[in-house]
Amino acid sequence: MASEMGEAIRQLMQEKGISEDSVKLTIENMLKAAYKRTYGTADNAVVVFEDDLSDVTIYSRKTVVDGVYDPIIEIELEEARQLDPECEEGDEIDIPEDPKTWGRSAVSTGKQTGHQGLNESFKDNLYNEYKDKIGEIIIGYYQREKNGNIYVDLGKVEGVLPAKFQSPREKYEKNERIKALIVDIKKTTSGIQIVLSRSDPEFVRSIVELEVPEVYDKTVEIYKIVRDAGYRTKIAVYTNREDVDPVGACVGLKGNRIQNVITELLGEKIDVLKYDSDPTVFIKNALSPAEVSKVVILDAEKKQALAIVPDTQFSLAIGKQGQNVRLANRLCDWTIDVKTEEQAATMDLSEFESRKAAINLFKDDDVQETINAIAELPGIDVRVADILKEAGIADVQQFVDAYEEDALKNIEGLTADDIEAVNKIINENVEFVEESEEPSQTEAPSEADAQENAGGDAEEEYFCPECGAKITLDMTHCPKCGVEFEFEEDEE
Repeated sequence: MASEMGEAIRQLMQEKGISEDSVKLTIENMLKAAYKRTYGTADNAVVVFEDDLSDVTIYSRKTVVDGVYDPIIEIELEEARQLDPECEEGDEIDIPEDPKTWGRSAVSTGKQTGHQGLNESFKDNLYNEYKDKIGEIIIGYYQREKNGNIYVDLGKVEGVLPAKFQSPREKYEKNERIKALIVDIKKTTSGIQIVLSRSDPEFVRSIVELEVPEVYDKTVEIYKIVRDAGYRTKIAVYTNREDVDPVGACVGLKGNRIQNVITELLGEKIDVLKYDSDPTVFIKNALSPAEVSKVVILDAEKKQALAIVPDTQFSLAIGKQGQNVRLANRLCDWTIDVKTEEQAATMDLSEFESRKAAINLFKDDDVQETINAIAELPGIDVRVADILKEAGIADVQQFVDAYEEDALKNIEGLTADDIEAVNKIINENVEFVEESEEPSQTEAPSEADAQENAGGDAEEEYFCPECGAKITLDMTHCPKCGVEFEFEEDEE
């Protein structure tokens, strides 16, 4: 009998994957529950296992007294000395119990406690096994459907693919293979349940990592993925290596890599595009497959931009029910308004295209380009730019001020080398220009001055010193911004 018990314990450990300590604890709780059912308490019950698990014994620990008041926890000195001649009053003595003498109700209670303990140990073991797999891909088989939720056989556990996490174009048959992303784990009365998703953008990321070795080994990194599950996904990628084409690596030779991803997503359209720290370039890329003629930044602080496209590309840029531009908005984290070239021609964009900046970046061809954001600097590390942005330092001037005040070293995730690298890029590429003194808001440029600057021959044009709108000499207020001004009379 003893050897049978040891074998049963080892078999339980092997089949259920339960540890030896968990099995011993379950058996101990089972015996103590039956003991309590018999005697009303288990405070004095002691369970002892053999070293090889071949046997287990439960004892009643009693106090030796002269005159028993509670026979459950006490024993007469004379009776105790029959078991141990050397015991004295006040000592404790362990008396073996025979569970076979206990009643049926005690045995039933012990069994129930044992089953509950094993189930809890099994659930805990499974939970610990799968809790670190959240965010990973798992493969199972269609089992049944209830209230729109699909239940998946994953072997030792059951998975559920809720209706809200399903792609609307996917349908399954009995025992059909399902690949999905683990997004959560729940304990149930029968074990644990794995919550799955096929609509999460991270599911696409995991599939791309499986198909594209360069993404898996971080040669090519995914900046962001946005998705309208079942219809279209946009993936922005980049690399720090000049000899690697990030988009080409993801698409593969003749498109075979991305085609495998599309097949797994049952035909969902996928746009792979290059991330760029310059928002005008990134927005242009994000609106693919549409061709964008020009991107105008309307408000950099509020992240509002205008994308101008050829008339024939308008519907493609917007997408069906606005899907393409909506995904581009989410990908770039900008509000993008799309206009055709014909529509843009009727708009006054001069104030946006010629707005003043405190910083000018000079390229090799000596053409000035307005730069404000750190993320727009050439060669900037995307990770560093994101950390600075999270810390509230998004533009170059803020960085320079913080650098001079030595306030950057306390930013979490930012090393001294990172700080010096950004400072070096700014020193090499950025020239700070002081604003020139402008005329008074209430005083317009004199006609004589204007004629003198132009040589006095050509017909002169005048502009508001505040907003730049065209004005004439007979005006006392700007027709656009309303600023009041006066013209000086010629002195002859």
